[in-house]
Amino acid sequence: MAQTWTKDSWTKCEAKHLPQYKDGAALAATEAVLANLPPLVFAGEARELKDQLADVAAGHGFLLQGGDCAESFAEFHANNIRDTFRVLLQMAVVLTFASKRPVVKLGRMAGQFAKPRSAPTETQGDSTLPSYLGDIVNGIEFDEAARVNDPQRMIRAYSQSAATLNLLRAFANGGYANLRQVHKWTLDFMGRSAWAEGVGSNWVGFSNLEKVNALLADSRSAFVLVTA
Repeated sequence: MAQTWTKDSWTKCEAKHLPQYKDGAALAATEAVLANLPPLVFAGEARELKDQLADVAAGHGFLLQGGDCAESFAEFHANNIRDTFRVLLQMAVVLTFASKRPVVKLGRMAGQFAKPRSAPTETQGDSTLPSYLGDIVNGIEFDEAARVNDPQRMIRAYSQSAATLNLLRAFANGGYANLRQVHKWTLDFMGRSAWAEGVGSNWVGFSNLEKVNALLADSRSAFVLVTA
């Protein structure tokens, strides 16, 4: 039976990996701040993704999902976001070229900060502390202060996610995701490899194959990155 969704629907479901916070007032204050912030993903984007996934389920395309196991505050940098985005695009080029079908690219990023654990505690030597649950909950450093669950980390995670999505949208819509640009990255890499030295002019000829050019011309619409 279909149920009406509300923002607190999840509280009625079983959840075995939710963090526990000692300071209930601090958690409530953080939730109040987050409740007034704009959504990271908008309804139109969600509907577009559903339509694209329906095409994939019908056999008219492929789904490519990639990203980190968990994002961190320490590794937050524009270059890291760019490089992950670039790898996804390059992988999608291979799939598109082989299948001649559009590829839906789903980024496991801009909000992937939590790490469910099989045990609530971690032991090193004679010390036992709460497990690291991801930067959105506590710190990875093995000391008592860092392993305290801090609700304020959710606000930092929101801000980092918003900045990441802003950059990804700029990349996707600003020409960086153009298939000709992605193809050039591959050529640049091959041009610096030892393998390319033995191939010589044959590699240049391959890069100009008519079917490659046809792919670049006909498959632009397949490269719209959807993040989640």
